[in-house]
Amino acid sequence: MINHPRRRRRHGHGHGRLIFLAVILLSLGPSEPDIRTGYRVTVAIPPAYSPGYVGRAYLMGADGGGPPAFRVALSVEAGGGGGGGSYTCALEVFLGDVRVWSSGHSSRFYVEGRCALELAADGDLRLKGPDERIGWRTGTSGQAVERLQIQGTGNLVLVDASDRIKWQSFNFPTDVMLWGQRLSGATRLTSYPANSTSFYSFEIEQAKVALYLNHGGSKYSYWEFAPSLSRNITFVKLGTRGLELFNYKYKKIARITAPRSEPPRFLALDNQTGNMGLYYYSPGEGKFAASFLALNATCDLPMSCPPYGICTLSSACSCIRLTRKRDETGLDCGDGISGGFCGAGRPAMEMIELDGVDSVIRDGPKRVNVSKEECTSLCTEDCDCAAALYSSYLRECYVYGIVIGIKQVNQGSGLSYLVKVPKGSRGRRGRSGLKRWVLVLVGVVDGLILAAVIGGLVYYLIRKRRKRSSGGARNDS
Repeated sequence: MINHPRRRRRHGHGHGRLIFLAVILLSLGPSEPDIRTGYRVTVAIPPAYSPGYVGRAYLMGADGGGPPAFRVALSVEAGGGGGGGSYTCALEVFLGDVRVWSSGHSSRFYVEGRCALELAADGDLRLKGPDERIGWRTGTSGQAVERLQIQGTGNLVLVDASDRIKWQSFNFPTDVMLWGQRLSGATRLTSYPANSTSFYSFEIEQAKVALYLNHGGSKYSYWEFAPSLSRNITFVKLGTRGLELFNYKYKKIARITAPRSEPPRFLALDNQTGNMGLYYYSPGEGKFAASFLALNATCDLPMSCPPYGICTLSSACSCIRLTRKRDETGLDCGDGISGGFCGAGRPAMEMIELDGVDSVIRDGPKRVNVSKEECTSLCTEDCDCAAALYSSYLRECYVYGIVIGIKQVNQGSGLSYLVKVPKGSRGRRGRSGLKRWVLVLVGVVDGLILAAVIGGLVYYLIRKRRKRSSGGARNDS
């Protein structure tokens, strides 16, 4: 989801017209109830690259049953992961200022010079760049398509003369699920954090709905919700009271409830935190707010801290390495360790053990009835393994390809987190020294916060006592 400020608007639409977006556009009203075959609109892109540039031509809109309304736009944005000097072009649906669907969600279309939206005479809806290069299409040629419409639910559809749907955006979910929308089993929402090789997904499975962190060829769950009595899920639907789960008989078997009287307008998977929420619109505040969040604690989020970082009991981040460095992005705990365990010329590796920490991510490769030594060997001998979590109580070993989602827990949990590092990186401290260093560092962070709280409380009490004393003295006089 992206919220944008409102800016001065310029407008242009129609068959074959050209729109030049020289400034950021945000606030155009809907211009047409639908778009018919033969329609073409072109956006001219500034010749000089402008970081942060957003150009948007709103083409049509629909009432969504209450403010704000849905709008369809042809959008051009600078950057978008394509490196400096790149612009992306996409067909998008907005609910107010919140983007709820985009043709470029999973695969971006990079353009130079201009970008055109065309509903061809054969019924195919296309995005085109210079030299008529097609960057996205619906693939509906020859299906008697006559119009492009935006429904009151926010579903963007191509229909024939009898209003039969030939293509719809609801069949291609992004990171948002709208009120009234259904998702069948084995489908998912996806969200892509900036500057990361990992991505989040919200998935509908037979036995549960779950949130996953996807990295490489593996995925790790960090939240899940399952119906009672092991009932199977066929599809889910966002209804007036929350996300409802149904079986194959179309019978509701469970609900994730939104605890407010206002119905949720959409479910969204945040691309920064990976949290899933249900959002309602507050007319008084003029914006959307969450009525339900899957995860409410900072340390339960999978990437609350950078790789090789620990989320402490005070929700601060601390590194598990012997050295720390900072760059433009902030805390860098990996210090060049992440990855590089496979392939020729890789350094000799060893495992270091951290007590008093847990991992919020699960569902990676797991072995049961193993010892800690066996768990250590499993990771050491697997070049794709970066860390392992061992439970001495359950004798279970989880293996991870990424060192992320680590949080501090109370001592005595029976958990040991094992991290793969280049041999000799322990230095003269040794394993026990590293353990003590981690605990001391975490303790210092928490201690400073606790000291600040206690100091503030003492200061408040002293001031209060002085005021009482001075007040009593004035009364005596």
